[in-house]
Amino acid sequence: MSTRTLSDAQLCSFERDGFVVMPDFVDSAACIGLRERAMALAVELTPSADEATVFTADGSSQHAQDQFFLESGDKIRCFFEKDAFDEHGRLRDKAHLSLNKLGHAMHDLDPVFRRFSHNDRLAGVAADLGLGDPRLLQSMYIFKQPHIGGEVTCHTDHTFLWTEPQSVIGFWFAIDDATVENGCMWALPGGHRLPVRSRFRRVGPDAPTTTTDVYDANPYPSEGIVPIEAKRGTLVVLHGTLPHLSGPNRSDVPRHAYTVHAIDGAARYPRDNWLLRSAALPLAGFEVAPT
Repeated sequence: MSTRTLSDAQLCSFERDGFVVMPDFVDSAACIGLRERAMALAVELTPSADEATVFTADGSSQHAQDQFFLESGDKIRCFFEKDAFDEHGRLRDKAHLSLNKLGHAMHDLDPVFRRFSHNDRLAGVAADLGLGDPRLLQSMYIFKQPHIGGEVTCHTDHTFLWTEPQSVIGFWFAIDDATVENGCMWALPGGHRLPVRSRFRRVGPDAPTTTTDVYDANPYPSEGIVPIEAKRGTLVVLHGTLPHLSGPNRSDVPRHAYTVHAIDGAARYPRDNWLLRSAALPLAGFEVAPT
């Protein structure tokens, strides 16, 4: 007889609120190991300031038209923070300490990230939440650097990773302690039942430019939004239509986090989604660790 990974209370939380917080899901040593690997990749892969692609999640879309970004679905690439540059376009600090994130296929391409991402426990969470054929689509390592870590405006993951029907689930791990002071995540409990306001997509399949289809120009409600402060090792599971955001990090400490987004392989994944992967790197489930 199969056993569930989530308790009745955790399932109830996810169904009611659109998210569930699971402290101590990952031990501290695994988090520190992922952190060290992310920093090593940052040193190894960070481009020069002249080649930099800035990632913003504050409502602007500078990165969206950039081939470096649009071709990152099956690669490991580095993206800079907007505030990492001074008024003359020079980096204020070392390049690898100026990154917004790594993305978007570490979970399949790097052995340390692969071991962290593909495991039976996460497969159990996905199964409990109704993903019949889970496929790991995207991974992001967020640095949220001290003083320059940018805000992420209110959004839903379904807007950016569209499936028909909606199936995306986010698995967000606190690699450092996340607090209000260093830019923790905020979410709107129950907001996953609201209609999605927009869809971000390519202009056409394989197109080098993007657009946003706006279905409702009204912002998501701000009343009732709550902070999700989380100790290192906490897993926060997010429904694909849950409105969530994070503030800037103006503190003296970083707020590293790692996110994997999974979709159901039975759902349709339109070819005009911004994130595309080549046939050479097919999507795998949580229990499979590609070599």
